[in-house]
Amino acid sequence: MRIAVLSGKGGTGKTTVAASLAYAVKTSQYIDCDVEEPNGNIFLKAVLSESEVVHVPVPEVDVNLCNGCGECARACQFNAMAVINKEVLIFEELCHSCGACVIACPVKAIHEKKRPLGVISANCSHTFIQGALNLNELMSVPIIRRLKEKMNQHSHVILDSAPGASCTVVNTIEDCDYCILVTEPTPFGLHDLKIAVELVKKAELPFGVIVNKAMNENQTIKEFCHENNIEIIMEIPFQKEIAVNYSKGLLPVQYDIEWKKKFNELFRNIERSLEA
Repeated sequence: MRIAVLSGKGGTGKTTVAASLAYAVKTSQYIDCDVEEPNGNIFLKAVLSESEVVHVPVPEVDVNLCNGCGECARACQFNAMAVINKEVLIFEELCHSCGACVIACPVKAIHEKKRPLGVISANCSHTFIQGALNLNELMSVPIIRRLKEKMNQHSHVILDSAPGASCTVVNTIEDCDYCILVTEPTPFGLHDLKIAVELVKKAELPFGVIVNKAMNENQTIKEFCHENNIEIIMEIPFQKEIAVNYSKGLLPVQYDIEWKKKFNELFRNIERSLEA
């Protein structure tokens, strides 16, 4: 079973939920797909003994063959190329590696080279894998795709998505069996939860909501979920103890056996709902 954990905005506790689920379900594989800021290992503390550089192909021009016709720049839909005074300028950060420029070049002056985009790290058993995008890079999707190629087909997989509803998130949840939407009882939390709900509905994926920092005096998330027939599968209360331990890099499941049981039961409930 593949479970993606996502949120409409950052800071809701998405990684807390994903890492807690992975910790509670010992037969699982945790993949940190929040490649701009992977922080699941702050809590899970895996020993990362393996690494792999993720490359993407980008164009390179042979100046001895190029005649400066500009067909490559006209073929590029991402403005990653320009031809000025018959000199080809390439903006590698904008390139989407589609290869159109290679096909369009009438004199075959363009070939592709590898450009490093980021790094994937894993422990020796591959029960923990994370991706990290290089600084100043814009495109994280190639790293997400490579991470998903490393999913263990024989175990449960927990994918910790990036916040928001970008292409990174879409690629993370693709082909998953279930999505957990983590939110908080604030106006911003509700606003961005609505965006996340629309995303998983368009993807036609079953999902449930976890309310983090839940408070009895604020029922906005519950009201929204009730009105839209959305199941709230767990509430994590707004408690000082949880916050203090979180600041020390400790998850509730790591110091409280009852929370470990709750997350294990959460997993079993999701499993049963998909079997029904």
